[in-house]
Amino acid sequence: MRIHFIAIGGSAMHNLALALHHKGDQITGSDDAIFEPSKSRLEKFGLLPQEFGWFPEKIDKNLDAVILGMHAKKDNPELLKAQELNLKIYSYPEFLYEQAKQKTRVVIGGSHGKTTITSMILHVMHYHGKAVDYMVGAQLEGFDTMVHLTHENDFIVLEGDEYLSSPIDRRPKFHLYKPNIALISGIAWDHINVFPTYENYVEQFEIFAEEISNGGILVYNEEDAQVKRIAEAATKPTRKHGYVIPNFQVEDGVTLLETPDGFMPVDIFGRHNLSNLAGAKWICQHMGVDEEDFYEAIATFKGASKRLEKIAENKSSLIYKDFAHSPSKVAATTAAVKEQYPNRRLIACLELHTFSSLTPQFLAQYKNALNPADIAMVFYSPGAVALKKLDPISKEDIKTAFGRDDLQVFTDPTQFKSQLFKEKLDDAVLLMMSSGNYGGLDLTELKNLL
Repeated sequence: MRIHFIAIGGSAMHNLALALHHKGDQITGSDDAIFEPSKSRLEKFGLLPQEFGWFPEKIDKNLDAVILGMHAKKDNPELLKAQELNLKIYSYPEFLYEQAKQKTRVVIGGSHGKTTITSMILHVMHYHGKAVDYMVGAQLEGFDTMVHLTHENDFIVLEGDEYLSSPIDRRPKFHLYKPNIALISGIAWDHINVFPTYENYVEQFEIFAEEISNGGILVYNEEDAQVKRIAEAATKPTRKHGYVIPNFQVEDGVTLLETPDGFMPVDIFGRHNLSNLAGAKWICQHMGVDEEDFYEAIATFKGASKRLEKIAENKSSLIYKDFAHSPSKVAATTAAVKEQYPNRRLIACLELHTFSSLTPQFLAQYKNALNPADIAMVFYSPGAVALKKLDPISKEDIKTAFGRDDLQVFTDPTQFKSQLFKEKLDDAVLLMMSSGNYGGLDLTELKNLL
């Protein structure tokens, strides 16, 4: 097939372009800016556009498909040309469904945990030599790309994002996959710019449950009351399997998971991650991996990239980084680290970076999220608030929202870095939570502190 990507440089888009190139399709693309690592990866396989910008002349009647990324605008010149020629225009999830509609589709949904659960499933399959197609939102150890598509594999595992599909398709991505096997890990309000009320956000998961193919299976976290309600009310899935956090204990900073053969050490930790593991186990069993084989494989799972990833350690100190930014994930991650290292000081740093986290009416969702930390810091950029055209927020607004009078709030990256580097890390754990980079902080310098 001849396929053209409008906005090829995005994390998801360039991975799909690479996957289709490896499958033998003829790929072209455009973008107005492409950053690393997308740039180098596209260049390696001859897919990097010769110049940045939008070029309607790249669009002709010989294209079999045009894939439109979220970064593009409705008036994109290449999109307008494709519409004029009446070409088939797909959103990213639409095209994935087209590639997967003859396969058994496994879709992992939820406000949090979906990347980790998908990563766990793929790790187990890879460990046991079971080839599957996939799309996951993180780079995994042992996998070349975040998207893999073939003609021959029976299963495809898809991380089911609830964000919008494209500038001209306002449906959440996970509504388009029509899973045969689905999982919902938990629901906590997010993407306030798209779903302005909690009820509107929850509705997307109700729709997802009803988009399951006839005769399908729904695996769900029954400890989340909203998820349990949706699962029990769902009419489409034929079978439903709830899961709970498995029994575990922590000894000397090591989590021991209870299995039929006794307690087994695992590299992941925290109630949130162990809940993810329980969900992944159910999915793997539905994909033909028995319980014993699952435990053998998951014992070697180190975690998904940027998800509670240990980046430095010495005899008295540890540093973790995590992608956490939504209130529920910040709370779960902070609590998990404190529970794992109860006798060490916990220094927790959070960057408010997303549209939702910088919206004044959403801030209250963070109440008590950093309470387990001995020292808590929040960094945000007033420039980012202005760029997103949001109402200004003050340091006092943030302290009030988090419910901590001793919260240290920074708006200047230099001052934040200076204070961070003053903290004594002896007998401490430093937790860095962000989907950004704290205004340009080099984590390598933090590693060197140890």
